[in-house]
Amino acid sequence: MEKKVIVTDAAPAPVGPYSQAIKLGDFLYCSGQIAIEPSSGDLLTSNIAEETEQVMKNIGAVLAANNMSYQNIFKTSIFLIRMSDFNAVNEVYSKYFKDDPPARSCVAVSELPKGVNVEIEVIAHVAQ
Repeated sequence: MEKKVIVTDAAPAPVGPYSQAIKLGDFLYCSGQIAIEPSSGDLLTSNIAEETEQVMKNIGAVLAANNMSYQNIFKTSIFLIRMSDFNAVNEVYSKYFKDDPPARSCVAVSELPKGVNVEIEVIAHVAQ
């Protein structure tokens, strides 16, 4: 299988030595996204709902760069600084997965890049 690096200006540039996503066969492995607004580079961390919304938009941009959508996602991993934000994150997240939501993990961590409160990574597959 050929490995292809996915890059798009519609999502934030990586903040370290990693790719936004890697396509391997029919699978897309997306690196964790945080709430960086791609055009300005601003971090949106003033409230967890706004932050989660930007994270989901960034994920959508990476998916779109590979002609995919949220419906192609079959696994997500959510990393939270505070588990008390779980319900607010869920409220935003659920808007993107009305039917047949993907499998998911959600864990609390002690710190995330750039001091953000939420990071989400996904794995997607080309719909057959």
